[in-house]
Amino acid sequence: MDLNCRFCNARLEHVFADLGSSPLANSYLPPDRMLAMEPRFPLTVYVCSECFLVQLPEFETAEAIFSDYAYFSSFSDSWVAHAKRYSELMIDRFGLGDQSLVMEIASNDGYLLQHFKAVGVPVLGIEPAANIAAHAEAEMGIPSRVEFFGSDLARRLVEEGIRPDLLLGNNVFAHVPPLNDFVEGMKIVLAPEGVITLEFPHLMRLMDENQFDTIYHEHYSYYSFQVVVALFASHGLTVFDVEELPTHGGSLRVYGRHEEDSTKPVADRVGELLGREEARGFGKLETYLSFDERIRETKRRFWDFANEAKRAGKQIVGYGAPAKGNTFLNYCGAGTDVLDYTVDRSPAKHGNYLPGTRIPIHEPSRIFETRPDYVLILPWNLRDEISEQMAGIREWGGKFVVAIPEPTIW
Repeated sequence: MDLNCRFCNARLEHVFADLGSSPLANSYLPPDRMLAMEPRFPLTVYVCSECFLVQLPEFETAEAIFSDYAYFSSFSDSWVAHAKRYSELMIDRFGLGDQSLVMEIASNDGYLLQHFKAVGVPVLGIEPAANIAAHAEAEMGIPSRVEFFGSDLARRLVEEGIRPDLLLGNNVFAHVPPLNDFVEGMKIVLAPEGVITLEFPHLMRLMDENQFDTIYHEHYSYYSFQVVVALFASHGLTVFDVEELPTHGGSLRVYGRHEEDSTKPVADRVGELLGREEARGFGKLETYLSFDERIRETKRRFWDFANEAKRAGKQIVGYGAPAKGNTFLNYCGAGTDVLDYTVDRSPAKHGNYLPGTRIPIHEPSRIFETRPDYVLILPWNLRDEISEQMAGIREWGGKFVVAIPEPTIW
């Protein structure tokens, strides 16, 4: 089939990463579906030779993936703390108050907007997953609209007099198939002197640290900074600042404004990061084409660890049931022959099974009942938080493991 770039519409011909086929990363199986067939989709990522956007074709619609969703952000203490620090920074930097409006795209369960609401800043969440939006309203008191964001919704919001002073999207930018329509919508709805902030994993960090497990069907695009600057500019928006963050293994927070808004000069950090990406070869196709072999070597090294441990009679279990873990396990072909089970803090996942591998999901206390030799931390970006919470495994000589960027035991 012919594939075209979702930004510049050039034909896609070059493979960035081939992870075989995989089920949807958040399609957890309840017990009554254990004998059912699971649909699997190609997990082949391409790079555009014209604009260098790294992207996954839309094999499943966003509506099918996100309309009923299993991920609740509030179950990560470190992520909630990150959101609180963000809210304090935005309020201080841009003088937000009771006459302002903060609107979050993909607001999830209110984990972030609660911090603005607590200090009297009006908020509005846009959240396509009805089950999560209902939780945000009932439990957090966050007004939420159950819709996908794009230019059509943006126009309707403007007609209702809704123009946010701060328009934010944390870890939603990768989840958008109609990319140009999404950015056009931000341009339409943003107040004349408003600010956009987007946080998303940085492609340079993904490649440097071999974070291939962040590739899954919900993540349609993987961004370098140069691509985001060009994408914003094509819709009349200017990136005026950027921060490099440790979240999700290395993310960017970009700050955007209307190109006609002269009140926010472009910071030196913008040119500095563009220069660094250029020096790293992000304007050359061959830079992207070398990544696939590194993924294969990580798979080999994981199996070296797993085979040695299992032959020695060691028990390995997982911690977490994140989408990235499902990509990793399915790519490696590791099921209950490697992990007896995994655990997760989210009650919504307990009693279910991981997609594809069908590894059972329990609550964290299960680890202290079975006393495994190794705990494989699947959300490796939270390794410090999880290893602190589960430090009790040291009592019986248990050890932690992460597989990305390479198997590490401690």
